[in-house]
Amino acid sequence: MEMIIKAILIGIGATIIMDLWAIFLKTFFNIPSLNFSFVGRWIGHFAKGKYMHKNIAIATPVPGETAIGWMAHYMIGITFSILLVLIWGEQWTVSPTIGPALIIGIGTTVAPFFLMQPGMGLGIAASKTPKPGVARMRSLMAHTVYGIGLYLAALLLTLIY
Repeated sequence: MEMIIKAILIGIGATIIMDLWAIFLKTFFNIPSLNFSFVGRWIGHFAKGKYMHKNIAIATPVPGETAIGWMAHYMIGITFSILLVLIWGEQWTVSPTIGPALIIGIGTTVAPFFLMQPGMGLGIAASKTPKPGVARMRSLMAHTVYGIGLYLAALLLTLIY
């Protein structure tokens, strides 16, 4: 149970670091981040059996979509952190290294490229966006920062847990 608690705390910390990165990009470079309302709208339509949209922005809004999107964001961050700890073991939480954290962080880019973006009508790996290369690079950067966040959150946890 202790291992799961550590993984949850690391996942929350890593996701916060990812969000701070998004705030940094928005504040200093006016680069918008992912709209979590659209994520919540996409997920909200699952209950109706709708997994693919032509354009999530014009899909019917879902009550509580913003909260759903943000909750999903953190639950996904926690889930990938649990995956890291399951693969590399509890010892990684005691003595974290950057390699496994980056492997998981960068590897999580598969989720938006092949699940979320196609489901929201943006195509595989953002192929239907106006600037697919830019969208791909932003996803890769955000998920790399998440990986760095996994490492930093685990390091912090070693100091306080």
